[in-house]
Amino acid sequence: MKLTDVPALWALLLPLAAAKPDCKRPVESEKLQELVTEENLMANLEELNKIAHENGGNRAFGLPGYDASVDFIYGQVSKLKGFTAWKQDFPALFTETTAQNVTVDGESFRTVALTYTPSTPEEGITLPLVLAPDGQASCFVENYDGLDVDGKIVLVERGLCPDQTTFAGKVRPAAAAGAVAVVIYNSDPAQLTGGSLSAPSDEYVPVALIDQGPGQALKARLEADEPVEASVQIVQLIEERITQNVFAETKGGDGANLVVLGAHLDSVQAGPGINDDGSGTTLVLELAKALQHFSTNLKVRFGWWGAEENGLWGSRYYVDNLTPAEVDDLLLYLNFDMVSRGYFGVFDGAGEEAGPGGAPGSEVISRLFTDHFTAQGIETTPVGLTGGTDYVPFMTEINKPVGGLFTGASAAEDDCYHQACDDINNVDPEILTTNAKAAAHVLSILAQEGVELIPKGNSTVGSIRRSSDPSQVFDFGAHHGKYCDHDII
Repeated sequence: MKLTDVPALWALLLPLAAAKPDCKRPVESEKLQELVTEENLMANLEELNKIAHENGGNRAFGLPGYDASVDFIYGQVSKLKGFTAWKQDFPALFTETTAQNVTVDGESFRTVALTYTPSTPEEGITLPLVLAPDGQASCFVENYDGLDVDGKIVLVERGLCPDQTTFAGKVRPAAAAGAVAVVIYNSDPAQLTGGSLSAPSDEYVPVALIDQGPGQALKARLEADEPVEASVQIVQLIEERITQNVFAETKGGDGANLVVLGAHLDSVQAGPGINDDGSGTTLVLELAKALQHFSTNLKVRFGWWGAEENGLWGSRYYVDNLTPAEVDDLLLYLNFDMVSRGYFGVFDGAGEEAGPGGAPGSEVISRLFTDHFTAQGIETTPVGLTGGTDYVPFMTEINKPVGGLFTGASAAEDDCYHQACDDINNVDPEILTTNAKAAAHVLSILAQEGVELIPKGNSTVGSIRRSSDPSQVFDFGAHHGKYCDHDII
């Protein structure tokens, strides 16, 4: 070769060098599952538990524990080989309750101020208590006709309304009928420590949540025509704060067919949030760590969402700020929220056993999970895609196939749900590991064969349903199990 030919040779070789082909072996289920271990899953939870206890007992959005959680996850994923990691700032409404109390005849009940409720005067209000209509009748203002609620406090039982809310749907009719405050009593024995209206609204009056027992006792007195006077005091700070989502994405793979997996990183203010949702957080983190050792046909993005407990702010911001082209590139979304104790729940994408089902392709995802569990001899529980967690914007706003795992939030599955005892001792390592390996199995298939298994429909460009207001008619707390926390109104 002549020396004069060297530049020409480099011109040929440089593009090949720049391409840096992925020489890692293709991902396969068994190998990926082997890298997802109980030891590593629990080590991450120990760290999240430590963060909570060093920061006031929680990892809630807007407080130091969440910032420390972001630092931990970003520190882990920024080291992954063959990945790109970044944070996404977004605004969300932070709340802090400084007073919450319902008192009748000198007896104070355990009281929870719903997130985004209006406040009473600081000294509270004392007025006659009036019983709302029963059941779904209390979801409609016309059913208050003939009831003397104007200028009084309404007592109403929590329950699912036709607009798919469980808090907001009970508050709006009472307020429209003239009530100056609403006391909601829970519809089951669980002692809730939080509940959200998703966003402030002029349609609301101050709202307090009390337990089922005291609520039923007050209802019996009112049904017996006994006059009852109640005092309600709710004082809540509401302000915008900037927080963050965290992402890690494979450098390789087809970016025109993106597989996204996610879990929310924040806890409620009441506790460390180790099952809800440290368990999903560690599952997604260990999948990312394991996947760095393999190549994939499709690009895979891992997300840790902020401010979920205040109303899915992080995942909604992410979806609402995708460009039309990015929406078209997104193939599917998998969600993992509470996966370390309870039943083995699989979101029912077809809606055949637990409606309403998701976009076409969702049924493929659920079948991959159920087939895997069945092969392991594990019985699964179908879970409805009725709201409550971060798949909601992917499903309702951009109509993407969704799926994932969930182990239940009722007292039977997690009696520490949204409480201070949701710490490292509230985790079943075997259930967590079984779910994580199931997720690894499904990811290994979708990252390789996702396009063949879930063909894309028509282009979504021009049909994206943006939500400029974070409040839409969808129940965050419906029957997928997180029945006890949020409403989208």
